[in-house]
Amino acid sequence: MKTTITLDATDGAARAGRVHTARGTFVTPCFMPVGTRGAVRHLSAGDLELLGADVMLGNTYHLMLRPGVETIEALGGLHHFTDWDGHILTDSGGYQIFSLAPKVDDDGALFRSVYDGSSHRLTPEGAVDVQRRLGADIQMVLDVCPPAKSAPAAGQAPAQAPGKVAPADAARRQYRAAPVTNVTVDGNEAMFTTMCALLAAGFESNVSAENWSPMRSQLPSARACTCGTCGTATP
Repeated sequence: MKTTITLDATDGAARAGRVHTARGTFVTPCFMPVGTRGAVRHLSAGDLELLGADVMLGNTYHLMLRPGVETIEALGGLHHFTDWDGHILTDSGGYQIFSLAPKVDDDGALFRSVYDGSSHRLTPEGAVDVQRRLGADIQMVLDVCPPAKSAPAAGQAPAQAPGKVAPADAARRQYRAAPVTNVTVDGNEAMFTTMCALLAAGFESNVSAENWSPMRSQLPSARACTCGTCGTATP
């Protein structure tokens, strides 16, 4: 299904509408809580639903490094991993990679993990593939972040951006959804949904692709428990 946008109302540059995807429909403008590493810290998927959230953000850079795209894919993708039925938007990882002073060429970027210093390479095709394997509903392309003295800071209003940005932004607003990023409550540390007690208490989990396999076989069955966490987590 092709994603479409329905424009319901305008008031100057402001717009109200709906975005239709294969997963469903959400209204715009909307607040998208950030689950950097797969979950919004201290909040369950049920909490987000009660708050009226329709879209949750995930960070491709962090998720591909920890717990790893292989682990998340094996657990059924981000939706199953987080027990979230709403939309998930993932970024390309480009901003985080750029902040790490990567080696950039015409095909991609070479960077080191902030977790263990290991070397990784990400290309535009690779970023798309990672997001596909994560199961994101809305995916970002790997963009280039060229340094410039006049470049706007993260979260800076479009009106404060360099003059060349304003005409392009005005044209984009007519035909594309207009994301406003970095105005968020950062999810920061992810919690592995299968670790029921940690998830319920809001503690950080260090589960990785390397230690998940042996750990999974040792987890007790939670099927007999009727609490909300055990009823929705996936051991």
